[in-house]
Amino acid sequence: MNTSAIITMVLTQVIVICFTVYFFFKVMNTPNKDEGDFPPGP
Repeated sequence: MNTSAIITMVLTQVIVICFTVYFFFKVMNTPNKDEGDFPPGP
């Protein structure tokens, strides 16, 4: 594998990991809903 392929592969993996971690923390830091609203419906 040549150098440009290794650089491209590593950059792609880093970008994907950054998006994954970003959305993971975004979901984990959302405020919880009140438990009284569960289950939804009438």
